[in-house]
Amino acid sequence: MSESEQTTIERDEPLQVAAIRYDPDKNNAPVIVAAGTGPIAQNILRIAEENGISIYHDDSAATLLSKLELGQEVPPELYQVVVNIYLALLNMAEDHNLQDKLFKS
Repeated sequence: MSESEQTTIERDEPLQVAAIRYDPDKNNAPVIVAAGTGPIAQNILRIAEENGISIYHDDSAATLLSKLELGQEVPPELYQVVVNIYLALLNMAEDHNLQDKLFKS
């Protein structure tokens, strides 16, 4: 996304983000690999964009996931949140014909 395409969102509360990764060979569930608020959140998003990592926007999911510790597996009570993220990314990939890029083997 170029600078001219980026938009600033007016918020009452600071931006929160959480990044998850799932490696079935190492973990039983997705793991929190980054989380932050405000400037740290902006930095996480910038790094994700620079590395072609898909971004899903959901303030509630970010709030819940960012409360977990780095390296912590997502607990079963939050599995539905992860399923919603996965389905949204899958739908986005199908809409843009990006399945191979999004879901690398």
